[in-house]
Amino acid sequence: MREVANANRKSAPGTSDSGQLAVAISGMNKWFGAFHVLRDIDLTVREGERIVICGPSGSGKSTLIRCINRLEEHQEGTILVQGIELSSDLKNIDRIRSDVGMCFQHFNLFPHLSIIENCTLAPIWVRKVPRSEAEETAMYFLEKVKIPEQALKYPGQLSGGQQQRVAIARSLCMRPKIMLFDEPTSALDPEMIKEVLDTMIELADDGMTMLCVTHEMGFARQVADRVIFMDEGQIVEENVPSEFFGNPQNDRTKLFLSQILGH
Repeated sequence: MREVANANRKSAPGTSDSGQLAVAISGMNKWFGAFHVLRDIDLTVREGERIVICGPSGSGKSTLIRCINRLEEHQEGTILVQGIELSSDLKNIDRIRSDVGMCFQHFNLFPHLSIIENCTLAPIWVRKVPRSEAEETAMYFLEKVKIPEQALKYPGQLSGGQQQRVAIARSLCMRPKIMLFDEPTSALDPEMIKEVLDTMIELADDGMTMLCVTHEMGFARQVADRVIFMDEGQIVEENVPSEFFGNPQNDRTKLFLSQILGH
């Protein structure tokens, strides 16, 4: 199956040899104690590419993207982000995290800070950006996610969908080169999901390199350059959306799609 996946990868949009590698993972393994959560992961992502990662619960999807900014530590193999290897070197970790934004299932906003304070905190303290510049950048990205009027409110005064859009804007304020999304709509009510997905679609249209763990298959069809299916800690299948949905090759992929799409 890996040979098929590699063949598919070569023909996927955005993966030509001329593109710069944003992420390169080779022979990566991770354990939680005795549990082998990620097995022999090989994955390359080129700058500007949009990757959707899907699969059943417990398949290792979230752990995979958390390894890309060292929120989880892998035990074997190599991970290169923007050409820098993720290791125990704290300077490398800091450099990579400054280039990689992440949006979680839960918004993780500071409840005691206003929206604009949430968005300016990291640029001011981590990047040493002057407050006025940080606030100007924050308002730019709050405009981009279509909630500039909420800047002086507190997270508890916003809906879940609005809070998730703030979380996306906060990540963008660090000017990341890569965005990681870990099931960003799973904690939202159905009516709030569309507004967050629309925000992510706009980011994709702007050329942002994205890796997104999601069960939103409509988003995958519309936005992804490649869809990756994981099961039991392995990349089982990957392809362009038209082939992934229209002609899945692996029985596990077929079963997952039949369950999640209802046919």
